Amino acid sequence: MPAPEYIPQPTTMTAMLRGFRQRCPHCGKGLIFKSLLKLTDNCSECGEKLGDIRADDLPAYLTVLVVGHIVVPPLLLFGNTDVPTWVQLGISVPVALLLIAYLLPRFKGAAAGLLWSQAQNKKAVA
Repeated sequence: MPAPEYIPQPTTMTAMLRGFRQRCPHCGKGLIFKSLLKLTDNCSECGEKLGDIRADDLPAYLTVLVVGHIVVPPLLLFGNTDVPTWVQLGISVPVALLLIAYLLPRFKGAAAGLLWSQAQNKKAVA
């Protein structure tokens, strides 16, 4: 297993994209989550410490923003039609839940990649 300092420092965008793919922001190979939304303590590939990264509420805000813009407009468009409410909710609720389940871990990974990259930049400056 190579030491973390031998892997070239990725750009912030690369770290975020790796996090979005749920991979280590440093090496891009190891998995970043040990459960649905819990970060691993260390990368299994490069050993980079990831457990202290706290994404807080940013992933939830981004998920609500995206899912709301996808789910709400059809509800507003079909609100004045003869489509029954139970049909509208029967479609929109599962779509919203599936989008949340798909996007929330990816946004958390991207936020973790951003925060990891910023911490690395601070270390490089110091």
